[in-house]
Amino acid sequence: MDRSRLQDLLARETAEAVRRCPRSKDAYGRADHLFGRVPMTWMNKTAGSFPRYLAAARGARVTDIDGHEYIDFCLGDTGAMTGHSPAAVADAVQHRFTDLGGATAMLPTEDAEWVGAELTRRFGLARWSFSLTATDANRWAIRLARAVTGRPKILFNSYSYHGSVDESLIVVGPDGRGEARPGNVGAPCDVTLTSRVAEFNDLEQLERELAHGDVAAVLMEPALTNIGIVLPEPGYLEGVRELTRRHGTLLINDETHTFSAGPGGCTAAWGLDPDLLTIGKAIGGGIPAGAYGLSAELADRLLGRSDLDLIDMGGVGGTLAGNALSVAAMRATLEHVLTDDAFAHMSKLSERFEAGVRAGIDAHGLPWTVSRLGARTEYRFASPAPRTGTESAAAADAVLEDFLHLYLANRGILLTPFHNMALMCPDTTEQDVDTHTEHFAAALDELVS
Repeated sequence: MDRSRLQDLLARETAEAVRRCPRSKDAYGRADHLFGRVPMTWMNKTAGSFPRYLAAARGARVTDIDGHEYIDFCLGDTGAMTGHSPAAVADAVQHRFTDLGGATAMLPTEDAEWVGAELTRRFGLARWSFSLTATDANRWAIRLARAVTGRPKILFNSYSYHGSVDESLIVVGPDGRGEARPGNVGAPCDVTLTSRVAEFNDLEQLERELAHGDVAAVLMEPALTNIGIVLPEPGYLEGVRELTRRHGTLLINDETHTFSAGPGGCTAAWGLDPDLLTIGKAIGGGIPAGAYGLSAELADRLLGRSDLDLIDMGGVGGTLAGNALSVAAMRATLEHVLTDDAFAHMSKLSERFEAGVRAGIDAHGLPWTVSRLGARTEYRFASPAPRTGTESAAAADAVLEDFLHLYLANRGILLTPFHNMALMCPDTTEQDVDTHTEHFAAALDELVS
């Protein structure tokens, strides 16, 4: 690939974004009172010199303040996998907040038991508690794992994603030992004091780390997602479960992104049997919501401990957690939006998206690969496909990503800004997918001609 040509194309698309989006550029320039000029610093992870500003969103469409409409394959980096403002969730939120009144009252609602029962049906875990984010669900699951095992450390896969959990920001370094993930900000202590790490798909390394006998739990995604999709090799997940049981270590599946695999995420699709499960983002249909589930045996062990204050000081609270509004949104999402039929539709479209991307790659003989996880598809600048998080991180190409993202955005298509991920929602159509295929192919024609 001609890198100078790539730089020229990126400069052209950057200038086009400025031309197309003067109101967004001006709004960003005036945001002097926001840290990093955005309400959340991640919003600066965008191709070009400024983010596009949201005006409205519905279903699989987003409109910016300059009046441009986009086919949205980002969907809030999974937070809007339902599509934007699905009618059933909007009605449930309106009913709870306006008709009945009371978003948060420190009192339970009957919706909560319905949601818990539905999560049990989908994922298999018997007992559930709620949070506002998957990050919080992970933090609380970690505390429970430490409490019940009496062990101090948690094991993660290198370059996995579990939100801003301090313990999870660990990677395998060049010497094979754990070290802080590059770019981590303000760590409270050396991450190796709290955590161990093993590469995804590496059972030998996992067993070596578990053999220390100090790991309370393995917290993992059944497939890596936020570093690019890295799928498990045959027998790997079964091996993880066998090793954790052999070493007296709990297994926590984080299904926040891998929920895209189906109505019960990878846990149901692949017949997994974790001790705990965490999830967030999409289950609230855009309203902040998260949850963690426990096996009946683990829940009974914890509730039977007289030395644990699980009501007040157990680290499993939060004034707004389990509030009536977010629980109503979860019920509406699970009952009416992210249904079995919706996942079948989304997965079929994702297959179509994957085929379109693969055709573009093959047409130019590019050494790239594309992977799919249910409704989620992603391409990587590597062939063969990375089998570990470290390999996937090494395959990143920021300039190439920026060009492709800007090229598509300037033509009305949004991908996830962190990487080359496209997600389908119930409102995505075949025409939406084919529009991406057409523009993706045109981008490659310009890039390698």
